[in-house]
Amino acid sequence: MGKTTVSKILAVKLRALHVDIASLVKGEKITNGYDERRQTLIADIDKLAKRVQQIISEASKTVIVDGHYATDIVPRKQVTNVFVLRCHPMELRKRMEERGFQGSKVKENLAAEILDVCLADAVANVGEKKVCEVDTTYQAVDATVENVLSILKDKSRCSVGIVDWLRRLEAEGTLEQYLQEF
Repeated sequence: MGKTTVSKILAVKLRALHVDIASLVKGEKITNGYDERRQTLIADIDKLAKRVQQIISEASKTVIVDGHYATDIVPRKQVTNVFVLRCHPMELRKRMEERGFQGSKVKENLAAEILDVCLADAVANVGEKKVCEVDTTYQAVDATVENVLSILKDKSRCSVGIVDWLRRLEAEGTLEQYLQEF
């Protein structure tokens, strides 16, 4: 279960438009090339921001923008909520390997998760009041979607700082294992 799965289901439930940044970059070739080491397309952020802005301005309904750098391309004033889905690094590794990811791609994602990179970026880009952190580690997709809907309906609290993987991994005695991989 990942951000795109949750975003797609959420979009259906909210009758919203789902914009998957990765698919948009690939499908419309909004790139500056290919990163051989990371085996991924390099998005042209300026063109991508303009394209997403166009999609948002033409939409007649709520738009859910799904992607690691969504807060880099959607203007702050247009963002109502950012949901940063978190996952224990052990479970994240398992999920990524089940999906066929390996090597540096897995290591990069684990490091980003442990160091709160997406959370820190979101807070820096849109402010803490708009960012909601959701721990998905042991939740099914439907439970995660319901958790997000509950926050949107003001039935649950939106907050950041609910997980601290560095502290937790250290308490579990597994931090050294992760640090040796990097």
